[in-house]
Amino acid sequence: MPERLQLFATVARGTEDLLSSELSELGASRVRQGRGLVRFHANWLEALRICLWSRIAMRILLPLGEFRSKGAEGLYQASREVPWEEHLSQRSTFAVEATLRDSEHSHSGFVALKIKDAIADRLRDKLGARPDVDTRDPDVRVIAHLSGESLALSLDLTGEALHRRGYRVEPTVAPLKETLAAAILRAAGYKGEESLSDPLCGSGTFLIEAGLIAIGRAPGLGHALGVERWPYVGSEASRMLAELREQARRSERPTPWPIIGYDRSEEAIAATRKNARAAGLSKEIATQVRDATLPLGLEMIPPGLIVCNPPYGDRLKAGGQKGMKSFYFKLGEAFRQSHGWRAFVLAGNVAFESAFHAKPLHRRVLFNGPIECQLLDYRFE
Repeated sequence: MPERLQLFATVARGTEDLLSSELSELGASRVRQGRGLVRFHANWLEALRICLWSRIAMRILLPLGEFRSKGAEGLYQASREVPWEEHLSQRSTFAVEATLRDSEHSHSGFVALKIKDAIADRLRDKLGARPDVDTRDPDVRVIAHLSGESLALSLDLTGEALHRRGYRVEPTVAPLKETLAAAILRAAGYKGEESLSDPLCGSGTFLIEAGLIAIGRAPGLGHALGVERWPYVGSEASRMLAELREQARRSERPTPWPIIGYDRSEEAIAATRKNARAAGLSKEIATQVRDATLPLGLEMIPPGLIVCNPPYGDRLKAGGQKGMKSFYFKLGEAFRQSHGWRAFVLAGNVAFESAFHAKPLHRRVLFNGPIECQLLDYRFE
């Protein structure tokens, strides 16, 4: 294994600085932010620790090169320049995932197919055989990003995306990605050392991510990494990861601080309980069917953090934007009665702030998928 790697992590837009500080804490060096990604240097042990412990990164990628590429033939020739025989064997399975931006090509599947052909043809020439393609569960996942005529090729250390923690057994409508929820908790300064409540908890993503932080559990503890199946470094990576996972298990701790979720939907509360059970956090998370527009009932709990992702408009069936404004106003009235608490609200409706009728201390623009949102910071005295 080489001593030092140049890597990058993909991340939700608007949270790049949060990931940068997290990566530095986990041992990365030369950390540099980009648009939707953060570049960094790490040795193999640090890289594997980051895969295990990062709560915010979606993927950790090893770049192989950037090439000028024009037309289908340009894609093929650029991809064939990479020494794939250093990364795949005859027995390896692989898959190519492609994303496009401002490209002459309109279909990512076509781009992935041309790159796949180039990889297979080079390996046939170098090794005497073409490896098999497995789009569902490959040993090696190749990530291609084509921006204009610039083609970037990388290998994915993580395999399945890191936001897939494995606990979401019962999703609800429009669930928040686990990595984005964790980024919001980091923006709020949550370290598991205070009470936390989500009065609009849906399937419980904020609650479960807070629970993982509170007990000090590595979010990737149950995640089998793609790098463990790479032909030339996989066995050593697995050995190192076994030690890191054991250290992570020993570092877990109990939490005395309450984590409480409310939702007016019985189905949402049932989903939260199932997901919390799957995450091993049933004892840490309490839930109750309750309308968030009524007083939150937090008087008997030490003040801490309220965090929530109110509906943007598509989940309330009646009233349209006027109905949403009325809902946000009632939500603000209820929140203002939670004296001593602070709140971080992810607002995806432009009408939220004025209807909520409170001035935030700070705001952050970030993206929930393609939706531009405001993360608003409130204090209730």
